[in-house]
Amino acid sequence: MRGLLLKTLHEVWLPTVLVGIALMIVKAVLTHILPQVLEGASQLLEQLPLVKTLVNALLGTEVGDQITARTMQAVLWVHPVVLALIWGHEISFCTRLPAGEIDRGTVDILLSWPVSRRLVYVSESIVWLLSGMFLIGMGLLGHRLTAPTMPDDMRPDLGSATLVMLNLFCVYLAVGGIAFLVSACSDRRGRAVAVVFALLLASFLLTFLAQFWDPAKHIAFLSIMEHYQPAKILGSGRLPWADVLVLLVVGAVTWLCGCEIVARRSICTR
Repeated sequence: MRGLLLKTLHEVWLPTVLVGIALMIVKAVLTHILPQVLEGASQLLEQLPLVKTLVNALLGTEVGDQITARTMQAVLWVHPVVLALIWGHEISFCTRLPAGEIDRGTVDILLSWPVSRRLVYVSESIVWLLSGMFLIGMGLLGHRLTAPTMPDDMRPDLGSATLVMLNLFCVYLAVGGIAFLVSACSDRRGRAVAVVFALLLASFLLTFLAQFWDPAKHIAFLSIMEHYQPAKILGSGRLPWADVLVLLVVGAVTWLCGCEIVARRSICTR
């Protein structure tokens, strides 16, 4: 087990650190420019009503007639660049086993270790969880470093930011569980990455369509983004336990299914 953990850490520590640094920089920059973005946003909302709908789609909730400072804080946590960095690293990591190993022709060497397949799967998952904590922590660090430059009425308190981070980590667990399951069913890493990416894109599209198209609202609960709404957390100061439970169940069920498939399927190189 110790050898497996060290092997995985040796292979992923550099890209994880680089993505973490990039995420910290992006969050710091977004936090710094947010006050400037807010200036004139309300006027733009009045001149272009479509902007309100686009902001609703981005935040996953109604912003009302005016874009408030608290509403704009939520943009820091749902910005596409932030999510792309986290999910891009996560998808790359979670498709390592077994799809990546089969694709490289090294799965026979990995499975020749005197440990069970489940233990190999668990060791990968432990590093995945640690990587997620590191990345989200780096994002929060970047935000807190430049938060003092924000006006007092726009500066989010650490408690609310921590609740948003907890919700984001639950999203991380759900996406990772799905990626592990898709990888467990695949023999090619590129195919597994494409499937997970398509699922996330469909999730974004469903949330976006729900703001324009009534039929989409009835199935919007199928979207991951429907259960990640920082604007509501910042507005209420409470963690949405129903959404957290849904994300945890999705992550746990898909991760367990992936584990059993890896343990039972026939794996060979071609």
